[in-house]
Amino acid sequence: MDILMILITGLVIGVVAKFLMPGNDPGGIIITTLLGIAGAFVGGFLSTAIGLGAMGSVGSFVTATVGAMLLLAGYRVIKGRKI
Repeated sequence: MDILMILITGLVIGVVAKFLMPGNDPGGIIITTLLGIAGAFVGGFLSTAIGLGAMGSVGSFVTATVGAMLLLAGYRVIKGRKI
């Protein structure tokens, strides 16, 4: 049940991250959503590890959103390069 909750939260976080970081993404909404889910996993883990609160708390939501935004920014940088 916790995994399903993280996936749903990650979907919401992906949308929030896209709203806070508008612009063209190389992968569109699908990649943004996947990055939001990854941000939810990483942010939830980090917020619990550093003591900001348990998963599902406001602190973990904020940390997960920031994590998703960082992942999205990194993805934009990597995909923006022509190799």
